Amino acid sequence: MLQSQSQSPPPPPDPTTTHHPPPPPPPPPPPLPSSGGQSFSEDEEASRSALKEFRAKEEEIERRRMEVRERVQARLGRVEEESKRLAFIREELEALGDPLKKEVSQVRKKIDAVSKELKPLGVAVQKKEKEYRDVLDLFNEKNKEKVQLINRLVELVGESEKLRIKKLEELSKSLESTQ
Repeated sequence: MLQSQSQSPPPPPDPTTTHHPPPPPPPPPPPLPSSGGQSFSEDEEASRSALKEFRAKEEEIERRRMEVRERVQARLGRVEEESKRLAFIREELEALGDPLKKEVSQVRKKIDAVSKELKPLGVAVQKKEKEYRDVLDLFNEKNKEKVQLINRLVELVGESEKLRIKKLEELSKSLESTQ
């Protein structure tokens, strides 16, 4: 589903299209209160790293989706222009009669070939959009799971602190009673 970042760079954009920059990434989640120590910050750092990597992949998918969409739009524009030009040529040819019938047939075949090239591009755009939605849903699900786990960690740390304080108080009373 997701592609590795170590692949070759994408082809240069088509100069006939305009490039739209990807939307800015959403703001990072607010920092959680630190009460566990070193391992909590390592977990938080690992979580941030994973989130950053996911966002980079998400931006890459969005960028590629936009590139494909722009190429499709550029081709559609060229096809429309070509269709208009061919319609004009067809009218001129009809005025001339049969001597150019062969050329008209060739031009029509070229139009059909271009139309066939457009179909897989449209399918690719839809596939990339679905892939993007699937990854976004997975991200939201994992983020929700992370929040639940962090809440549970905070609860466990709080309970652990209460138990340690209680045990220290018992030990302190035990020491005072022996003196």
